[in-house]
Amino acid sequence: MLRGKDSKTPQRKETMTRLRATLIKKLERIPGLEDKPSIVAGGSALFYNGKEIAHFHNDRELDLRLTKPIIKSEGLSHFSDSDIHPRRASGSQWIELRFTKAKEVDEVVRLVKLAIEQY
Repeated sequence: MLRGKDSKTPQRKETMTRLRATLIKKLERIPGLEDKPSIVAGGSALFYNGKEIAHFHNDRELDLRLTKPIIKSEGLSHFSDSDIHPRRASGSQWIELRFTKAKEVDEVVRLVKLAIEQY
């Protein structure tokens, strides 16, 4: 689901909330990274050294500023069925990451770490 597949997998709300909590717990181990209210998008966001680098759209989707070169090198693509950014430019520095399984949470953590390396 993480790498641009378009299908939406129905999941129980408790599972999604648990996955998001797991993700935040793992990300809180990164020095300089904080989960706090978004200045731009409303809701919850991730800040690295005071700069918003990601925000949650819901309990299973994180919008991450990853940079165009990394998005391309990682083979990531924008979701055509996005509710929030259905017309996002293909060259955007931001990418929506969906996670519905524990292994996808680990991949999101890896990509957040890649994003942090850019700052």
